[in-house]
This record gives sequence, structure tokens and C-alpha cells, in this order.
Amino acid sequence: MNVYFDNAATTKVRDEVIDDISNVLKDCFGNPSSTHSFGRSAKSYIETSRKSIAKIINCDPSEIIFNSGGTESDNSILKCVVKDLGIKHIISSKIEHHAVTHTLNDLELQGVNVHYVKLSKNGNIDIDNLEHLLSFNDEPKLVTLMYINNEIGNILDIKSVSDLCQKYNSLFHTDAVQAVGHYKIDLKSIKIDFLSSAGHKFHGPKGVGFTYINKLTKIKSFICGGPQERGLRAGTESVHNIVGMTKALEIADRNMEQEAKYVLSIKEYMIKSLRKLFPDIHFNGESGDIQKSTYTILNVCFPISNDKAAMLDFNLDLKGIACSKGSACQSGSSKGSHVLSEIQSEDKKKFPSVRFSFSYDNKVNEVDYLIQTLKELINT
Repeated sequence: MNVYFDNAATTKVRDEVIDDISNVLKDCFGNPSSTHSFGRSAKSYIETSRKSIAKIINCDPSEIIFNSGGTESDNSILKCVVKDLGIKHIISSKIEHHAVTHTLNDLELQGVNVHYVKLSKNGNIDIDNLEHLLSFNDEPKLVTLMYINNEIGNILDIKSVSDLCQKYNSLFHTDAVQAVGHYKIDLKSIKIDFLSSAGHKFHGPKGVGFTYINKLTKIKSFICGGPQERGLRAGTESVHNIVGMTKALEIADRNMEQEAKYVLSIKEYMIKSLRKLFPDIHFNGESGDIQKSTYTILNVCFPISNDKAAMLDFNLDLKGIACSKGSACQSGSSKGSHVLSEIQSEDKKKFPSVRFSFSYDNKVNEVDYLIQTLKELINT
């Protein structure tokens, strides 16, 4: 039996999305920047997609910039606010995605002051400390905090952070890669200056995403070249991928309530089953609390012996169960999770942690298979 519990890393592309991508590849090969009919046809697909995405997250179409995904989006925003807006103070956390933390490391070498907000023992942002960091001087600042943590599933109090940024006249960027397509986002009701997303996290194609850039914020292109994407992202647009991502987001938005309820039932069933098998089991961050974490992620610290722990993820893979030891971007790395190293107590660090992440495609019998496999592994 093959079981895919690694949807936070990437998701299976929906059949309808593949159909739309195939149709565009076959019927629309023109360059969107060309003025002839072939180019105008391609441009029409892009602008229709832009309007559709803008409607879903409630912003102006001109505020949607297509790109290659979350990593490019995070890099471009952080580097451009420094280069174009003169930001010298950035506030973040030490449990952001590496697309943010590594970029911040580079910016520090260029003289940018990076301040890290305090975290609770479960990895939540200390709002009082964030306000302290925002208020310590009058210089302009950028706050960059992820909407949903990709490893432990904690949900940021996005409204409180937005309100604080407005109070202290600061910019706000959120990596919303794990939120777009899973939660309703209304950018007219909550002020966010920059938002990053990736199509492959909500059953769209890889290699495409979009950045929301508030129209009042004036930054320049991160990639130099042609005038594509309102002059904010040079390079010929990937029309078929943009269309596919848009289709995926439209379906996700339409089915959101129904699918979220179903996926949450899978997560709840796994929590219950794991607690029955391991009475002393620990769930990292807030992932074991369905009120405080996303319905798609469960990060589990297994109370098992070191000899069994060393081969846990390998043995699960042998049994056809796909999951993640850390974030997907660390696969093959000898380093442990930087997120867990920040929030776990020393005694919990001695035990193996595994991230399971779910989609509408998962079934209860897959959880049963996982539990049976774990029973066999701990009893051998």
C-alpha cells in the first residue's frame, strides 16, 4: 500500500488542472508580450487568471504578480524593501522557512538589522515582544512572519500583527504558502503589504506562484529584463502554469469548507489513533490542538528507543508511507529541523519527530495502515 502523508511538501495536481494545462500547451503557444493575435491570446489567459486570483483573495488585479513560487517571492520582497524602500530594520522569527531565514542572513551581511521576536514554548509569536520591537525607535521597519508554519502548523494571529504594523507605520510581509488555497484570505479587510504563495501547495503545478504587492507600496523589479508583470518581474510568463495554478485555486476556494472539514477528520482520527498506541506521545508546536493549528499538518514526537528511532523514517518509506522528518527543503540534509531545535525541550530532542500532512485525497484506512506499520516497527 502506498500512502502519501507529505502534502505540506507538495500536493498531487488535480485532474482538472492537468486538463487546463494541456489545453493551453496545445492551443496557446504565443509569447504574451507579442502584439500579434497569438501573443494577445496568451496575454488574455494571464489577465483572466490575474482577475480570478484577485477576486478570490479580494484585492485589485494589478496587485497580483506571477512568479516561480514561494522562494522567489520571499527573496524578492525582502531584498527589494531594503534596496528600493531603504528599510534597515526587519523583524522576523527563527522558525520561518529557509527562503526567509537565509535571505535575512544575507541581508545582515549587507548591514540590515534583523530582530527576532520571542516565541512561546509551542512556537507562537509573542505579540507583546513584537510590539516592543516595533516601538523601540521611529525608523521604518518590515515585519516578515509566516501565516502558517510549514513544519508545526501553528497559525499566526494575522490580524493582531497587521494592526501592530499599522500602529507603528511598518510594512508587513507574510509567507502564506501553507495558507493560500486552504483558508479564506481577504486583503481588503486585513492590511498586508506583501503576501507570498506557491501553486503546488494547493494541488496546482510546481514552478509557479504569485506575490501580492499592495499598490501603495512602491518597489522595483527583483529580476531585471523586460517589462512583464507591470515591470515588477521580468521574464516570459509561464502561461500554462499560471492557468493551471488559477484553476487549482478556484477549485480549492470553491471546495474549501467541505474539504477542510474532511481533512480535519483525518487529522483528528490520526491524533486519536496515535495517542492510543503511544500514551506518552507528544505533538510538536500546536499541531496536536485542532483549534490552534492548521488542519493539514501534524508534527509528531515519538517516544521510542534510539535504535528504532534511527531507522523510523527509512522503515516507513520501505512500507510505502511518505512523510517528512523536517521540512521538505531539508530532505537529504544531515541537519535537523531548525524549527524544532528552537521550540523543543532538551528531553524531546532525544526522540524522533515526523511531520504528517494531509489532503482531500487521504483516507481513514491509510491512517490505520500507518498505525499497524508503527506497531510492527516498535515490536520487532
